[in-house]
Amino acid sequence: MPRASWLLMATEASSFLVATQNAQVGIGSHRQHHVLSHSWRYLLPHQQSLRNLEEIAARLRGMDIVGLNEVDAGSFRSQYLNQAAFLAEHIGTPYWTQQRTRDWGDIAQHSNSLLSRWPIIEVERHAFQGTLKGRGLLRAAIEVQGRPVQVLITHLALAKPGRMRQVRQLLPFLRSEMPTILLGDLNCGQDSNELRCLRDTGGLQSPSAQPATFPSWSPQWRFDHILISDELRFAEVWTCAEQRSDHLPLMARLQWRDDAWENAVQQAYCPKPNDLRV
Repeated sequence: MPRASWLLMATEASSFLVATQNAQVGIGSHRQHHVLSHSWRYLLPHQQSLRNLEEIAARLRGMDIVGLNEVDAGSFRSQYLNQAAFLAEHIGTPYWTQQRTRDWGDIAQHSNSLLSRWPIIEVERHAFQGTLKGRGLLRAAIEVQGRPVQVLITHLALAKPGRMRQVRQLLPFLRSEMPTILLGDLNCGQDSNELRCLRDTGGLQSPSAQPATFPSWSPQWRFDHILISDELRFAEVWTCAEQRSDHLPLMARLQWRDDAWENAVQQAYCPKPNDLRV
């Protein structure tokens, strides 16, 4: 096999796919007028929800790790369907966990959720402290290609003061010795003080270029984020043209950064000149 083909195989073998998606509890707002015409769906069940979730899953199929915001954990409005479990099954990620952030009993069960191709070996659920309740952090550890990785899922507040308080509460989790991936709808852009704090104080990195994801029908704002620690790097970052939510997904191919891993992969896939046969 040509050397270029071996290198391509090596690159794919050392990379994995992650995504973040605000699923809007299956409401399916993908046009501007849906903001008002679909607003009743936040509280009442509707026949289109399953179809919307199926289309969301179709665009996320093939991902190894998915962070979800605004998925219902099983209440009247979702016809008592746990939407995280439904999406995990349809995306093809056999392992999942979630954190209920707003538990309104039978009416609504708002949650952050994590879907994974690999077993989830550790889970913690933390509620952010503040005046308004209903925001939190889902922390998990996943063994990715034989390496433990910390994955954090969050959905920050709409108001800037609340977001900054939540970012400060998030910072201690970024001191982990494990490589870290932070996924979520952070309700702020790359140039915001909140993102600067996560990068400068938290030590995370953003992609050099990132597509807008909100609103889905005319993307203008980069509210959805994938942030990673220095052990990882971005190989690709992209979104899709349409989604059955008011947010488009943000997707990325991540690679391990360390030279030892790259050298081991190259040695495994690239034959030495002395081993070549004519």
